[in-house]
Amino acid sequence: MNNFWQDCLAQIKAMKLPPMIITNWFEPIELVRWDSERGDMVLEAPASKVQTIRATYLKTIQDVAVHLYGGQVKVTLQAVGALAGDVQTPAQPKGPSLEDIERRREETGLLPGLTFENYVNGNANQLAVAAAEHVATTMGMQYNPLYIYGGVGLGKTHLMQAIGHRYLDLHPKARVRCISAQDFISEYTTATRDSSSSRKALQMFDERYRNLDLLLIDDVQSFSGAKGSQAQFYRAFEALVPHNKQVVLTADTYTRNLKDIEQRLISRFSQGLSVAIEPPELEMRIAILLNKAKALGAALPEEVAMFIAKRLKSNVRELEGALQQVIAYQQFQPSAAKEITIDIAKHVLRDQFSVNNNLITIESIQKTVADYYNIKVAEMHSKRRPANIARPRQIAMYLTKELTQHSLPEIGANFGGRDHTTVMHAVRKITQERQGNAELNHEIHVLEQMIKG
Repeated sequence: MNNFWQDCLAQIKAMKLPPMIITNWFEPIELVRWDSERGDMVLEAPASKVQTIRATYLKTIQDVAVHLYGGQVKVTLQAVGALAGDVQTPAQPKGPSLEDIERRREETGLLPGLTFENYVNGNANQLAVAAAEHVATTMGMQYNPLYIYGGVGLGKTHLMQAIGHRYLDLHPKARVRCISAQDFISEYTTATRDSSSSRKALQMFDERYRNLDLLLIDDVQSFSGAKGSQAQFYRAFEALVPHNKQVVLTADTYTRNLKDIEQRLISRFSQGLSVAIEPPELEMRIAILLNKAKALGAALPEEVAMFIAKRLKSNVRELEGALQQVIAYQQFQPSAAKEITIDIAKHVLRDQFSVNNNLITIESIQKTVADYYNIKVAEMHSKRRPANIARPRQIAMYLTKELTQHSLPEIGANFGGRDHTTVMHAVRKITQERQGNAELNHEIHVLEQMIKG
């Protein structure tokens, strides 16, 4: 059993976690002691990683150890250089009170509860979570800026805020600012107005953002058309990133699809790492509902979670809103059953389910795709084949095949009288390309959300 930790590590690698997670969080761990008779394992890791490993990955290690040992295992994780007998519980913090710490975090723009520990992981956001955890502990050294993009309500803001919370856990005195692009614009507008009588207001605004250790900007697409704010943000960006000060950005689309943003900013956004958050798969939607219900102190049967998750697919916000409606009904309706049932969920969410089941037409798909790619709907029927038209047309054919019951000949007839083989070629082409093209895959996910409403 001297190699018990190596056996555990091999099992963890077999779980097919992202290589970045294995390299950053599991491989630095070393075995200090393994008592095979008592099932007692002491591990150590670099001090800078211990807190993250305890909070995020210790349960995985525990589960794997129990599986391999065939019985209960006590896993103790300590920082490199600590005594083998040290307990794994971190020492109680000294200095500011918990209230002071929470107040300071609110002043930075961070909201309570939006941490990694409360974030549900799944295939749809696995790479984004791994990148966020890496950035939170290796500030400015790599992946700077980190650009997180995805549709509405998929958890971009939560993940960005989790980076801020984790960074302040590791560096309590760090200078952190978390703000939406819209609020940044408002602050800049106010500073510009106040500086008409004195340049001090604009100078203070400039210094506030140029002297940070971590800048978190939400919804950067809102900078669209705001030339003065874009210029000011560019100055802040150039003051931070070249000096290894981390910038994290969120947006609803890939960098190249940002509208009315200066090219020099788009270029800077693209120089780091861009990661997408996709709509959650069924298992992840169920986990989100169960996790949210637990946080709200409600008992949600798994079959009810599955019933809701199968019908609401677009985003996390929609799921959580639906759950809150069901819980409120169950709690405040005297006639409701004491337990949440499928019948209650079906009754409370009947209108929402109806909206999600509206008939999708070929015309609505063509209009949505044409608007998204800034072409005319008539081009969907045209015989013209330039790339800027042919590509959206193929995507519209693909989405029609995926989202409607129309046959290939019917689809071809509605796209300018094209042959069914043309539609088949478009469907195969887009199917293959989206598997290896993250940008295209994200665009199609966004279009699906827009079409489904």
